[in-house]
Amino acid sequence: MYNFLISGAIACAAFAILMLVGLPWWGALVIALLLFGGAFLLIARQVTKKVMAVMETATKDLQAQRVEKAIRELKEAFKYSRWQIYVEGQINSQIGTIYYIKRDFSNAFPYLEKSFPKNWVAMAMLGITYMKRNKQDKMKESFEKGVQWSGKESLLWSLYAYCWTECGDNGKAKEVLERGLKKLPGDPKLKENLAALTDGKKMKMRDYGEMWLQFHLERPGVIAKQAASLAGQKRRIIRR
Repeated sequence: MYNFLISGAIACAAFAILMLVGLPWWGALVIALLLFGGAFLLIARQVTKKVMAVMETATKDLQAQRVEKAIRELKEAFKYSRWQIYVEGQINSQIGTIYYIKRDFSNAFPYLEKSFPKNWVAMAMLGITYMKRNKQDKMKESFEKGVQWSGKESLLWSLYAYCWTECGDNGKAKEVLERGLKKLPGDPKLKENLAALTDGKKMKMRDYGEMWLQFHLERPGVIAKQAASLAGQKRRIIRR
């Protein structure tokens, strides 16, 4: 990582110079550490600005339906991963999420595998992918990383529980929801889903709206019926 190496070189050079001019070793060390920290933060800030600029451009392209262009731009930003830690994971998260939303699951998977753990959407998509591949241990590992960093996300806990129900283990699903309620006491959606499982019913995920739909766990036929129903409601409203 270039940032660490450059900052370290500055600190070492400063330490050596200060020792040569007769400064006590402990004083030279303190100044060297301060210079290391200052240089590291300065370089990190500059790299972050460049990465954010690329992501903003990619977001605009996505909004304009220029999906492939957005992906190309994000891939070009990998060059900044040599400068700053976590940049590679953040870019992988973005690319993997885009492919997943497009339903290009085969291309999404290798990027989601290398996602930044703090990106809970990418972690959930990775967990769902493992669930569909019947790799429950990997599914659990992915969701656990997600809830470790993003324990305040209600949908993440519900998705984790939902995947356990898809694996036929309602007991583990309820345990997940109970853990979620410890992080989010009184959350209505988590409480409703826990009550549903306790009563032997299915979880209700549609209350999460479009955020739920982007994970593609609803069957296409169900989504089509929902769209048709909404269209019919709109027509009735217009006629009135």
